Amino acid sequence: MLAFDPLEPFNSLPAPPPVGELESKAVLKACITARTTLAELRGACRYIPNPAVLINTIPLLEAQASSEIENIVTTADALFRSAQLGDDTADAATKEALRYRQALVQGHRSLAERPLCTATAALVCSVIKDVDMQVRRVPGTALKRSSTGEVVYTPPVGEALIRDKLGEWERFVHGVEDLDPLVRMAVAHYQFEAIHPFNDGNGRTGRILNLLTLLQYRLLDVPVLYLSRAILHRRADYYRHLLEVTTQGAWEPWILFMLDAVRETARWTTSKIGLISRTIEHTTGLIREKAPQIFSTDLVFVLFSQPYCRIKNLVDAGLGKRETASRYLKVLVDIGVLREVRVGREKLFLHREFLRALTVDGAEPVA
Repeated sequence: MLAFDPLEPFNSLPAPPPVGELESKAVLKACITARTTLAELRGACRYIPNPAVLINTIPLLEAQASSEIENIVTTADALFRSAQLGDDTADAATKEALRYRQALVQGHRSLAERPLCTATAALVCSVIKDVDMQVRRVPGTALKRSSTGEVVYTPPVGEALIRDKLGEWERFVHGVEDLDPLVRMAVAHYQFEAIHPFNDGNGRTGRILNLLTLLQYRLLDVPVLYLSRAILHRRADYYRHLLEVTTQGAWEPWILFMLDAVRETARWTTSKIGLISRTIEHTTGLIREKAPQIFSTDLVFVLFSQPYCRIKNLVDAGLGKRETASRYLKVLVDIGVLREVRVGREKLFLHREFLRALTVDGAEPVA
């Protein structure tokens, strides 16, 4: 084990993969379970006919949880409301969480142009922080315990060295194919966080890179794994395991922690998608029964694109001009599908059952 002093830059951070066996019997067993739950999640996503239902909503929940890990706290309702209105009137925490979702979406799109790399990380971090983020060029970055201020880790310093370390990270992500992809994700996440290449935003960037890695390895089709939920619930364990890899070479506990987080959140997200699917069926049946004159599949798609909608959303979907769209929304309020909400001068329409399906912690039955 390398000598480690938390007050000194860890310039000797070894290149991945680490020396020694990573795929122990316990790790391989956990990999099988995690891969099975991911496959179930992929299958569940394909049962939702409109991908926007998931792409517009689950990443916002991920954004909320990942931001809360960094003590940036907002509510799901504020996020969904601001996502519909734009973030001009949102508070600072909500704006940061909205940028997290934007960073995840842009990072996903970037994979069509180039594989996961340092430029991807810089793009993601820049969107999160809303400034051009570059690799650290000056010393002074240190990670401290929030409770005591004690320095527990000082990452490598020097732009050239950090770029070399990021190059090692890239080669590991793309070149070590004899390891299970989920093990590679766990090792790559530790390595990125240990390099800590930016002045700020490294934690959230690293958590987005986890999802992009799963997309790159084709374990997911869309970025809907709500992985930050598990990390938020076990935040102290997450940081403890990260540090113990550095101080003790404790790779197996770290990898098992990440595999369990994947298993837990894949199962939870699959249940969430099942609840959303049942809510779609319930809403569809209600409109067919009580307002058949306005029913259409396109209308249902709009109602489940986001929990809040406006007249403009119906017009943009080709459901009619403003007068017709306004009448449709009034009918939906009258039959109890939507509730009119005033936000300043704006009139929004809240789909309460959809918001409830997104925010309830368990998979409760639809009312």
